[in-house]
Amino acid sequence: MVRVKLTYMALAFALWGAEANAYCRQALLLALDVSSSVDSEEYALQRDGLAQALLSPGVKAALFTAPGDVALAVYEWSGRYQQAVVMDWVLLRDEATLRQAVARMLRRPRSHNQFPTAIGYALGFGAGLLRDAPRCDRDTLDMSGDGISNDGFSPALAYGAFEFGDTVVNGLVIGDAPDVLRYYGNEVIRSAGAFVETARDYTDYEAAMTRKLIREISVGVIGAAPRTRLSGSGGG
Repeated sequence: MVRVKLTYMALAFALWGAEANAYCRQALLLALDVSSSVDSEEYALQRDGLAQALLSPGVKAALFTAPGDVALAVYEWSGRYQQAVVMDWVLLRDEATLRQAVARMLRRPRSHNQFPTAIGYALGFGAGLLRDAPRCDRDTLDMSGDGISNDGFSPALAYGAFEFGDTVVNGLVIGDAPDVLRYYGNEVIRSAGAFVETARDYTDYEAAMTRKLIREISVGVIGAAPRTRLSGSGGG
């Protein structure tokens, strides 16, 4: 009995030590546009395109060939008070946890479909979710959308009112409207190294999301110095 207890304790300390030495290299928060400009077919292309992008060989390689975990969360946004968490924070430790996360995301029904485009409010909601993220080397927020904000306060006011710290905000513009691309480039993206990816339309969303995920997950991987994660992971 004593030997069994000692063996159990040794295993427990070994697992605790492995967890203590683990670290999260990036918290990645994905924000999906579900405003009234996105019809049901476009919504399905966006949701399924994100799922396929996450499971693509290139994204899996970016996630799992470098040291450290990537934490992922997803939410939908539209009007001032219409934001909904699709998947809360989960650590993507391996392909199994990635597939579980994608399956969980696909089970959620669309949250809203009849409200305007309030990007400032969406950013503020994202800032709140990032406060609950695991402590990681980098925080990244992705805003996907097909239009200019037409409801509530501006992105500039959101950046002034909410705590973003060193968070990088990237954009994925859906459609070929030059004014929307300029708006995202001038008003939405934030911090050094931020960029805007483009999709020709919703049928191109999967390919554009794949390119964007590979680019942002790969940033800072080479030569990155891991740090110990001080807080626990979020659940999903």
